[in-house]
Amino acid sequence: MKIKANGIEMNYELSGNENGEVVILSHSLGASLEMWAPQMECLEPGYRVLRYDLRGHGNTDAPSGAYTLEQLGDDAIALLDTLGIDTVHWVGLSIGGMIGQSVALNHPDRLKCVALCDTAAVVPEEAQPIWQERIDNALSKGMKSQVDMTMERWFTAPYLSTNSPAMKRIRDQFLATPVAGFVGCGEAIRRLNYLERLNEIKKPTLIMVGEEDLGTPVAASEAIHAQISNSKLVILPSAAHLSNVEQSELFNKELAAFLENC
Repeated sequence: MKIKANGIEMNYELSGNENGEVVILSHSLGASLEMWAPQMECLEPGYRVLRYDLRGHGNTDAPSGAYTLEQLGDDAIALLDTLGIDTVHWVGLSIGGMIGQSVALNHPDRLKCVALCDTAAVVPEEAQPIWQERIDNALSKGMKSQVDMTMERWFTAPYLSTNSPAMKRIRDQFLATPVAGFVGCGEAIRRLNYLERLNEIKKPTLIMVGEEDLGTPVAASEAIHAQISNSKLVILPSAAHLSNVEQSELFNKELAAFLENC
């Protein structure tokens, strides 16, 4: 489904229990709403599940230029407004978790609770050259220049060796991401700096991270946990960045228990 919100055409899917509370799922950089396929069987019986493609991803418009996390948060709020949805349970992974922080800080009345998965609250100065290199390579060489190293960050070596259908879908989604969207969201990520404000978040918060996540390591989740008083930290074994795919059963178990108590 497509809808006009915040000045762009956004792609979304609304499924599950029509009488249930709404859970919104916000995906990672270089992915799409299809990233959440492993969570659908768990969530749809009890919840109305709203998945959407971020600005610059999937079938949502990909304007050129740098995006901001506040803008990406406003996209989500505009989507909710257009659909007539008041409050949601937010589940975000990677940049989706960064957008979740933006929404929790700037629109707290729209959230019942928030799950921040495999994410961070600040990008240190020493990481800026890494992001600049990724952006430059994407602009000059396309998404193919980023895909192999990204898959190595997103999944553990044993999981990569399985070459599973789920992993192939994730790889294909990454390659299909518009360069403008990758670059625009990359510029948003590199300016991430919410850590010192996170103590403002009072909503129940679940923090989940793969034990072997190199992109947003356990230490980044521990720093978030230390700042949010009403939070729980869960470290998922044998998982890297896309823990919702690699360890979907454990991820779903923890998420379902959290949402049930929100």
